[in-house]
Amino acid sequence: MSAFEEHKEELEKFEQMFGRERGRLAVSLDRLTNALVLVGQHGVYCTSQRNPTVPAMDLRIINQELVHAKELVQSVMEELRLAKQKSTN
Repeated sequence: MSAFEEHKEELEKFEQMFGRERGRLAVSLDRLTNALVLVGQHGVYCTSQRNPTVPAMDLRIINQELVHAKELVQSVMEELRLAKQKSTN
């Protein structure tokens, strides 16, 4: 099932609130946040053998990549917001 099918209702809601592009980005941010939560939960059980107080290295790398992806999506959303704001003034 595609993301458009699986998250149809959420996409419709956010696209109506923010417009098509920003709405889809908002749903993408929610998906990234959910992935971060899942990685964090998994990190509790899958710890580093060298240091059992931290998650395994692969989970830390995945977490960092998801954080970076969220930052990029958020920056695009802000740019779109500023562009819309300038066009209405």
